[in-house]
Amino acid sequence: MKYAVLAPVAAGVTADPAWIGPYAEHADACGFESIVAVEHAVVASRYDSVYPYDASGKMELADDLDIPDPLDLLAYLAGRTSRIGLATGVLVLPNHHPVVLAKRLATIDALAGGRLRVTVGMGWMREEIEACGADFDTRGRRADEQIAVLRALWADTAPEGATHEGEFFGFRNAMSYPKPVRGDVPIHIGGHSKAAARRAGRLGQGLQPLGVAGDELQALVKLMREEAEQANRDPDALQLTLGHSLAKVTPEKAERLAAQGADRLVLRATPTRDLNEAKDELSACAERLGLA
Repeated sequence: MKYAVLAPVAAGVTADPAWIGPYAEHADACGFESIVAVEHAVVASRYDSVYPYDASGKMELADDLDIPDPLDLLAYLAGRTSRIGLATGVLVLPNHHPVVLAKRLATIDALAGGRLRVTVGMGWMREEIEACGADFDTRGRRADEQIAVLRALWADTAPEGATHEGEFFGFRNAMSYPKPVRGDVPIHIGGHSKAAARRAGRLGQGLQPLGVAGDELQALVKLMREEAEQANRDPDALQLTLGHSLAKVTPEKAERLAAQGADRLVLRATPTRDLNEAKDELSACAERLGLA
């Protein structure tokens, strides 16, 4: 089991370098596998969209909370850490043009020595996605093409360069450097829908189901594996990432989730602005789980 830490965005501290830098360094020293950054490019102060992960239909984060750009945040943390992986969870893919995104992701991965992983989602807030210039209703088809564009630009296509002609994007003889250290940046798919599970099976290196458990979770995993087999991909190579509480996770709970197929847990910290308190929570969890 791999244990990741969600950068504690709810505490309003992730844009403060004097806080998030030492926090990431401590997570690195404690032996956590990765640190995960969330994204909202904008949050509408009034929105009609329904947040799917709370019965209220509204997300728990305040509209005016500091939510730094996740890629800029991870680039900063790459320079503050040496071993820990850097991940998004989730990057709202419709917010980004894939040609520019390919460059940004490859640059972070190169500067971090191959430590980047991205989990992407389609986004639930129509107001945010439309503010970023994308059509909300076609974001699924657009996302499939975005992933194809990313991989085309990361591939070694010299000296001709990459060419892509699709529904939403097109270019010829495009040279994008640097390349990711491992030749690719792992792309996991986040979400709670059947479409997310199918996309993970066809195109992703894993699935991070959000807000699902029990039979619903197992149905999504089964669908992902079936889709992978239909696409002539190895379903056993796909990873499953689930969430848990940093304060409450135990080896026994992790074993039960591993029995459900989980390869990684993204752990949510207790919101606090007290850095020492937050670091103590990391230390206690690392000791409880037997991390290095």
